[in-house]
Amino acid sequence: MHRADHRPSRRAFLDVTGAMMAAGLTGCTADSAGSGRHGAAATAVPASSPAPVPAPGPHQAGVTLPQPAQGNLLVVVADLGTAVSAGPLLAELGASIAALTAGTDPRLLGLSPGDLTVTVGVGPRLVRAAGASLPGAADLPRFSRERIAPGARGGDLLIQICASDPLVVPVAAAALLDRAGDRVRERWRQSGRRGTNVPVGAELAAPRNLLGFIDGIVGPHTAAEQRRDLWLTGPPAVAGGTLAVVRRMELDLPRFAALSVTEQEAVFGRRRASGVPLSGGAVASGPDLGAKTPDGRYLVPVNAHVRRAHASVVGAGLMLRRSYSIDEPAPGLLFISFQNDLRTFTATLTHMDAADALLDFTTTTATGTFLILPGFDRQRPLGAGMFGAHG
Repeated sequence: MHRADHRPSRRAFLDVTGAMMAAGLTGCTADSAGSGRHGAAATAVPASSPAPVPAPGPHQAGVTLPQPAQGNLLVVVADLGTAVSAGPLLAELGASIAALTAGTDPRLLGLSPGDLTVTVGVGPRLVRAAGASLPGAADLPRFSRERIAPGARGGDLLIQICASDPLVVPVAAAALLDRAGDRVRERWRQSGRRGTNVPVGAELAAPRNLLGFIDGIVGPHTAAEQRRDLWLTGPPAVAGGTLAVVRRMELDLPRFAALSVTEQEAVFGRRRASGVPLSGGAVASGPDLGAKTPDGRYLVPVNAHVRRAHASVVGAGLMLRRSYSIDEPAPGLLFISFQNDLRTFTATLTHMDAADALLDFTTTTATGTFLILPGFDRQRPLGAGMFGAHG
């Protein structure tokens, strides 16, 4: 595979090294007295293996399954060569995904895949080639607070790899990119991790982000909401897919940390400790945007994030939002939203752009939108509905 930089990158080294450290594969082994002698016996603590997530199905794994989402992620954004046919490439990637998640691919190097999921999307250029009127054919508009190099905007191919085991993620990525070979050229990649999950409702949990707040409380969580706002229902070539927006954002952590807790809560419109809206109620309940103090001030400030991004205020559907904390190239978030109408995202961010207090602490450095392809199985290869399996 061609990379924009053919030298081993520091980020790639840190991805693998960090995964090895998390898996306990670096450093010395301490004895029972904590002397740190090399080769001393260590007490093995059996770890429960997460349930596998089968790749075949009506939807690709890695969107709503598993729940909650795994703790480790790597996204790779790439372009296809001008003479490359998308159909065969996607079919091969789907076959590799099925083998990796089933644990039968020797390129896993003996690792258990656990709850590994791989989710594949195609960018607007490829969608337009398959049909100019298909969902996902439109590029994202430009927004304020962006500082994006040309190579970090757009792209033909999105590969999202998630797993609870941090070591599995880069190993699976290497296997998939090896399968793609020189047919694709990588634009950018980003690793991320999620914080500890906090219960926010019945069978629903969400993690804290780098700003200390619970992230991803609101979304199309019920089956009915997902049918309405998440999954594409037609045309047949895309039914069962969804649209993803991926944005990498730097966060101004020192400036946000300098605010008092009350000021931080006013930025979000929720309590930092509990996630409860400033208007009261339960964590998962929507804020009461009309609630006021006795002197007439809104309990949820007019520029609070939960107000500016609220679906009823924007006049759009719900987004399934997922954020992963990152520390390279700078501290921030990798934000991913899934929705069946790109306007859900664009209208929301346009409304936020006007007055959302949270955006004052963010700078977007990479962005793209992708049609997440429908699910696949042995009879229907990945991408076959749009591109065919052979061309």
